[in-house]
Amino acid sequence: MRAAGDVFEQRALDELERAGLKLLARNYATRHGEIDLVMRDGDSVVFVEVRYRVRAGHGDALASVTRAKQDKLIRTASLWLAAHPQHARRACRFDVVSYDGPAGDAHVQWL
Repeated sequence: MRAAGDVFEQRALDELERAGLKLLARNYATRHGEIDLVMRDGDSVVFVEVRYRVRAGHGDALASVTRAKQDKLIRTASLWLAAHPQHARRACRFDVVSYDGPAGDAHVQWL
């Protein structure tokens, strides 16, 4: 499933860059977790989680970002900011780009 994840991560990156965001880091990993994309939107740092689900039998892709996953993202984002002090005073936000359905016809949602 990692290959599919890579494809959708690239799709999300392309869409976000078209919307004017700039890539700062990709696949930032720590022992606490991983952030798929770290981007700049104007003066804000945006931590982006990309999710993909073919079927919604256990909920859609957005629903897979559980409270536990959110906690991991927050801890990992804090570590990224500590490692990149030039961005530490910037406003931050967390976005989710989710894809649901067959790869060629997946519905995208950006929150």
